[in-house]
Amino acid sequence: MAGRINDDDVKAVRDAVPIDAVVSEYLQLRSAGGGNLKGLCPFHDEKSPSFQVSPSKGLFHCFGCQEGGDTIAFVMKIDHLSFSETVERLAALAGITLRYEEGGYNPTHQRGERVRLVEAHKAAAQFYVEQLDSAEAEIGRKFLAGRGFDQSAAEHFGVGYSPAGWDHLTRYLRGKGFSDKELTLSGLSQEGRRGPIDRFRGRLMWPIRDITGEVVGFGARKLRDDDNGPKYLNTPETAIYKKSQVLYGIDLAKKEIAKTSRAVVVEGYTDVMACHLAGVTTAIATCGTSFGGDHIKILRRLLMDHASAEVVFTFDGDAAGQKAALRAFEDDQKFAAETSIAITPGGMDPCDLRLAKGDAAVASLVETRTPLFEFAIRHVVSRHNLETPAGRAAALDEAAPIVANIKNIAIQHESAVQLAGILGILDTQFVVKRVAQLARWARDRGGRGPAAPQDRRPTPSYDAAPSHPSGPALNLRSPAHRTERELLKLALQRPELVSPAFDAYGADEFTAPPYAAVRQVIEEAGGAEQGAQNASDYLAQVREAAPNDTVRALVTELAVEPIMRKTVDEIYAGEQLIRVRLRAVDRRILDVQGTLARLGGPHADPEQLAAVQNELWVLQQYAQSLRNHGAAAL
Repeated sequence: MAGRINDDDVKAVRDAVPIDAVVSEYLQLRSAGGGNLKGLCPFHDEKSPSFQVSPSKGLFHCFGCQEGGDTIAFVMKIDHLSFSETVERLAALAGITLRYEEGGYNPTHQRGERVRLVEAHKAAAQFYVEQLDSAEAEIGRKFLAGRGFDQSAAEHFGVGYSPAGWDHLTRYLRGKGFSDKELTLSGLSQEGRRGPIDRFRGRLMWPIRDITGEVVGFGARKLRDDDNGPKYLNTPETAIYKKSQVLYGIDLAKKEIAKTSRAVVVEGYTDVMACHLAGVTTAIATCGTSFGGDHIKILRRLLMDHASAEVVFTFDGDAAGQKAALRAFEDDQKFAAETSIAITPGGMDPCDLRLAKGDAAVASLVETRTPLFEFAIRHVVSRHNLETPAGRAAALDEAAPIVANIKNIAIQHESAVQLAGILGILDTQFVVKRVAQLARWARDRGGRGPAAPQDRRPTPSYDAAPSHPSGPALNLRSPAHRTERELLKLALQRPELVSPAFDAYGADEFTAPPYAAVRQVIEEAGGAEQGAQNASDYLAQVREAAPNDTVRALVTELAVEPIMRKTVDEIYAGEQLIRVRLRAVDRRILDVQGTLARLGGPHADPEQLAAVQNELWVLQQYAQSLRNHGAAAL
């Protein structure tokens, strides 16, 4: 049984690996002000960035789907890893040797499954690269040379060769300490008559890396006529390889995609190589499957959905290529970016085009792109006889909804005018009005009726939190709730500004139950004064003190959310302290006045009446002092 990772080592890993460096491997981050960063959330679809990262606090939080936590939580969530697997991966990045408290450290038996499968693929990739220099691999080297790729190109993309024997890789990896079960689970080996044999034999090998650069699978190209397998053979679906969720070349292209806000989608491994070598370093390809929704999510996180962002698809001009282009158009509305298509001349793919006409031709291919919706419109229109009124009417009926779905209103209008010209309809305004009407109907349908049951989120429960006062539901339109939220953000982010006064505040001074729960958790973690004295561990201690995930998520959210003031100082902190305390005092005054009114009858107890009157006088004096002297009266 795997030993428990030493707590000090977990803390060392959490501190050593910057959260912004880890998150940046998966999505583009830009400044959100106040030292925070923002990007499109990788955990739900959104059109504007609500995902924020606080490098100084080591936390992330999405204000859309409420996911949040530290570096370890992020990697666990996005890569579906266990806690120990995540710590092991991050420790490897930071060069930290982990200690295990039960049974010592055994790298073979105590590492998580995913970590072991990734390590097996890393070793396999190196093995294949070394085999490319062998005499047997000459056929592979000739294949690469015939497509314009020299040794340096092969090295840049990690291209290798799998020997034609039955179990060369299997025996090699066994020697590295991998078990037969691990080799089968990884998809590198498969069951033979007498035990595991290599899955890939006698083929040219392309390593498929995820967005972080880890090898998770391979694409294998047939080289010999006596190979009865498919032309391309890919790794089967495994715990680390899902073909619908990987893009070949994304590890090499991601920085340029984020920088230029453009991605170029090609169809194969050699096309990606050709594009990158020709200077189109934003090229990526799917791995044995059509471009789909999960691929879109990967690109959207890198493109950030800016108005200038663009995805360019390259397809052959044949029937299959046109079909693929129309299939891509079906997903067009899932992008906030503009989508375009570049049809290769003469049915050549980018690799063939580079061979025939050089690097400049590949680069210019992307520059001569056509908007994907225009391609779809022309394809639809081509099916109708435009020489007859009936044919033009039928073409308009089919093409108008396509134009109506264009997100950009200005482009929608121009495309409607263009459609009228394509159809030969002289009354341009008729077509424009028809498109506008369809667009309006689509918007009306989209905005009518209640949300589907599956889209309704349950109201978060704070019942498991320590006891707190009842109060109205969380409402950020309430001035009281806004101030309470701001004070809690200060207590979490800048405890030195509100300490020690904040620690004297009771949970009953926070009218929203969620905020009262957070106040209680801060107290259990030692209070804001503890945060002022020990800033490095403070937030972790507060999060650990949370009674459940709901409260912990709110702590993370408040720790990451920007404070609503550019200049955050003692004066601003004092204002929030005063507002929360003053509202609490005013609420108590109202309660006491109500009690006094009930006691004012002829049978009132004189001592009780005097006590209530005295409390009311003290409260009123305190309220007046708070208004006159501010934080000095606390």
